[in-house]
Amino acid sequence: MRAFHFLMTCCLAASVYQPAEALPYRAEFMDQAEAASGTVKYLSRGNFDSWSTRTIKESGIIGGNTVTLQDIGGIWGTSNVWAKVKGVVKTNVSVYKDTHPGHGNCAKLYTHLVECKVLGLINIKVLAAGSVYIGKTIEPIRDTKNPMSKLNAGMEFTGRPKALIFDYKVKLASSPNRIRQNGIGGPSTVTGKDMADCVLYLQKRWEDANGNIYAKRVGTLVHRFTSNSDWKNNAKFTIRYGDIRNQKFYNAAWALTSGANTKFAKNSKGVMKPIKEIGWAAANETPTHLVLQFDSSHGGAYVGSIGNTLWVDNVRLAY
Repeated sequence: MRAFHFLMTCCLAASVYQPAEALPYRAEFMDQAEAASGTVKYLSRGNFDSWSTRTIKESGIIGGNTVTLQDIGGIWGTSNVWAKVKGVVKTNVSVYKDTHPGHGNCAKLYTHLVECKVLGLINIKVLAAGSVYIGKTIEPIRDTKNPMSKLNAGMEFTGRPKALIFDYKVKLASSPNRIRQNGIGGPSTVTGKDMADCVLYLQKRWEDANGNIYAKRVGTLVHRFTSNSDWKNNAKFTIRYGDIRNQKFYNAAWALTSGANTKFAKNSKGVMKPIKEIGWAAANETPTHLVLQFDSSHGGAYVGSIGNTLWVDNVRLAY
């Protein structure tokens, strides 16, 4: 049974770890003059119209299902992943291609329970959030050591955008609290309503002679979606530059990454290393990398509310 619990936790490790609680961060909306000025640029495949699929055959011992994983491709990774632990193959699907009326396709991120049964004797349930992020999951996932080390986070980027713009729709679960369900025992209660979120970091990274990766934070944006909404198109969220710790909006969710929230990336030798954020860059610094993620739940691995859903489309940067 322990091996199958390992399998489930490995498969779901790609759900991106969330920082601590954040107050809602007010969005503005892009106007027509701004759209026409040429200062708004799509991220590659940021309209989510082009998707590809992979067919994965799960191991017979857990049912032998054939599962289709939908991928955005390009610069985007998702929490649709597969694991192979001790020869057993298992998948997780929590991101879907969906329709944004009048705008083609979009990404639908969904929080759900993933169940693993073995011959009617084992019934393991794990809560998994839907995540879409810039980067790539290292597949197949083969062990449970440090889930974040399986995510190559971010991409090279030297721009200094003023804001992130995207379209979104939100449907939050009605429960006033969340659950934590990691496959060991039943669910436990986590205080506080579940929220979908968006997190953006601009980092200035460098590498030492031993291949260790360091970074200073150049720009930051964290937004939590606190209520249901139909499609909100052209929502604009300001990116804050430099040391923001004395700003009114600042709280722990905007802090430098550390501990379980430390992100990983491949160094120049192709080896995955933790990105050690060691301070705040000057407000006029030029970044070297962009980290961006959207999630259907916040609060950490295996924490959330079943049914929390975030739809995202048309991801752009405003300059």
